[in-house]
Amino acid sequence: MEDAWVVLPDASLDFPGQLRCAHFAIYDGHGGRLAAEFAQKNLHPNALSAGLPRELMDIKAAKRAILEGFRRTDESLLQESTKGNWQDGATAVCLWILGQTVLVANLGDAKAVLARSSNESHQSTSEAGSALKAILLTREHKAIYPQERARIQKHLLATPKWIFANSLSTMAGGSVGANGRLQGRLEVSRAFGDRQFKKVGVIATPDIHSFELTEKEQFIILGCDGLWGVFGPSDAVDFVQKQLKEKSSATMAARRLVREAVRERRCKDNCTAIVIVFRHN
Repeated sequence: MEDAWVVLPDASLDFPGQLRCAHFAIYDGHGGRLAAEFAQKNLHPNALSAGLPRELMDIKAAKRAILEGFRRTDESLLQESTKGNWQDGATAVCLWILGQTVLVANLGDAKAVLARSSNESHQSTSEAGSALKAILLTREHKAIYPQERARIQKHLLATPKWIFANSLSTMAGGSVGANGRLQGRLEVSRAFGDRQFKKVGVIATPDIHSFELTEKEQFIILGCDGLWGVFGPSDAVDFVQKQLKEKSSATMAARRLVREAVRERRCKDNCTAIVIVFRHN
């Protein structure tokens, strides 16, 4: 188990302000737990110190602060990993709630899925009788996907060729193997750490998505790739909705979701989930 997670309903830390701030995150480590635990401790403080809004909401300022928080965290992590000679990496899915605005940032293959009601009455999740719509809020970063492959190949074509003397592939910019893995080893193309892969195009620049909370938003599921390997987005939303109809708490719904993934659906990977439920007056 190489995952780390953050659940901070009040995430102001040492940066108080009038704007409500909550933070939730899952870091899925590979090669060890060190990168995941480093990001767990440092990303949110770095985003706050980079200017995450605490008074008036400013979407552009919030996204800049999150990007800078990711950059600072990865830079510090690479310094630490060089000192300690460890090569851990970690994917991430992170969520901030600032006032009524939700921002989701991700690296790699961890995902966030929103459950949204289509009912005009906007009934609460536990009472709603109709199925909720599952909306994927994140984009996977894998070298096998055309957009990421093109980015990596562009990076490699601009890099001195002597660096790739021991490359596993001879095609131009070709550290992406036939199996879609970087250097034939790493499946994801964006992650914290992974210092040995930074020279071949692995970056820690997240995709960031934002939206405003309305009465239609019922809950969000954050999960590492182990969860999504055995659950589809709609499948997971239906499962959690059923748990919440039975008056389960968000915590219990998350526990049952993971238990279902591991015990019933035979997930063989790390499996971590966070369920964030919105209670509408």
